[in-house]
Amino acid sequence: MGFSTDKLCVFIGLLSLVHAAYSAAQHRAYLRLTKQEFTSLPADVLLQCVLSIVLACYGIVRVVGEFRAIKASLELEKRTWDTLGNRPSFYTFSHRGRFLFHSG
Repeated sequence: MGFSTDKLCVFIGLLSLVHAAYSAAQHRAYLRLTKQEFTSLPADVLLQCVLSIVLACYGIVRVVGEFRAIKASLELEKRTWDTLGNRPSFYTFSHRGRFLFHSG
């Protein structure tokens, strides 16, 4: 199992995102040392962050593979009309009616 280009996109995207976070932290530390007010991050850090997220998302979608269609009709074809409304998760066998109408 080799290291495909899609996995490389994910790796580079995540690595670049970590670098952008480190650059943002460095910028904030620089501003604190020089006693300047924080207004926003530099444009290159913001651009790197956006491009890193896009690259990582692209690689993740490509690594996952093709999406399959969700077809509820396949499961519904196996059921009969009588059992279509059954919801076993809502069955309650132990309820308070037995105490209300107890004859003994």
